[in-house]
Amino acid sequence: MTLPTEPIGSIPRPQKLLQALLEFQRGAIPQESLDQALEEAVIDTLKRFEETGSPIITDGEQRKSSFLTYPLDGAAHLAPDGVLVPFADGHTRRLPRLTAGPFRYTKYSGTFVEQAKPYTFRPLKQAVIAASALSLLYPPDGIPGYSQDAFLLDLVEEAVRDIRSAFAAGAQVVQIDFTEARLSLKLDPSGSLLRNFIHLNNRVLEQFTDEERKRIGIHSCAGGDQDSTHSADVDYEGLLPELFQLKAGRFYLQMTSEPNRKEIFQQIRQCMGKDHLVLIGVTSPICSRIETPEEVCASLLEAASWIPADQLGSTDDCGFSPFADDTSTARDIAFAKVRSRVEGTAMAAQRLGLR
Repeated sequence: MTLPTEPIGSIPRPQKLLQALLEFQRGAIPQESLDQALEEAVIDTLKRFEETGSPIITDGEQRKSSFLTYPLDGAAHLAPDGVLVPFADGHTRRLPRLTAGPFRYTKYSGTFVEQAKPYTFRPLKQAVIAASALSLLYPPDGIPGYSQDAFLLDLVEEAVRDIRSAFAAGAQVVQIDFTEARLSLKLDPSGSLLRNFIHLNNRVLEQFTDEERKRIGIHSCAGGDQDSTHSADVDYEGLLPELFQLKAGRFYLQMTSEPNRKEIFQQIRQCMGKDHLVLIGVTSPICSRIETPEEVCASLLEAASWIPADQLGSTDDCGFSPFADDTSTARDIAFAKVRSRVEGTAMAAQRLGLR
């Protein structure tokens, strides 16, 4: 047995792809040229992931407009004036607003797995967006002829289909991005919004068997975009007891930037179940400094004082480029951090007597 280590998902796009995206938006190149740039980016990403020694890899979300909006690309019945998410550095991201039903995904994540599989023999992981995040598309004043209950029924069905498509295409692990969990406590300190999110996501998870849920994980962080966060000032104390109520087998938790790690590890130990796998963040995608393998190892050894070694693993705090236009982290730096995570995790496994 060894310590598992997994990426969260997104990797900064190569410059050639970023240029192709800009030219396509301007109408300067055809779809075929963009498709070629996308495929080349995926091939290069998979190759560079393999070179890090990572035991499980992703396509780096090269084909996604963002971790959040991929199911909406090209969708009808969307207005641009949805929920606004402010970040600590002053920049914002805005969700679209649904204007009519029924709600349907335009693309399922299994497509990304199918497009990546021909280029690697390594196990693939696929990230999907949480139903709770997409629930924010529904406007507070409602939609005539399409109730919120009807919308949520459609949303749960689509979220289940998204996960199933990834498994059907061959993904070994599916990760649900639940970055709005921590943000919800900032928007509603009472915890009511968070509990609603947990309930909705469990409606999705309940559609899977116990064995399938062992391969489904939940990712929670303070948001990472353009080297800034949206909810780092929200303490884990109010989040973890609710988060571990989710009926998933894996939990990916931001940890590198947390000042009170000992208290968080203690709380994780109290909240986690006997069958949970907890992968803690050991690299920070919003910091350009590359963590050393020794630092990664030390973080895991610290965590192992509280979390049983057979339920512990490592990951990155969040994705390196969750939105396609986020160029704040260099692609080379991202892969250097991945390599350090992989090497440091192997070092910690050896120190813990796991191999």
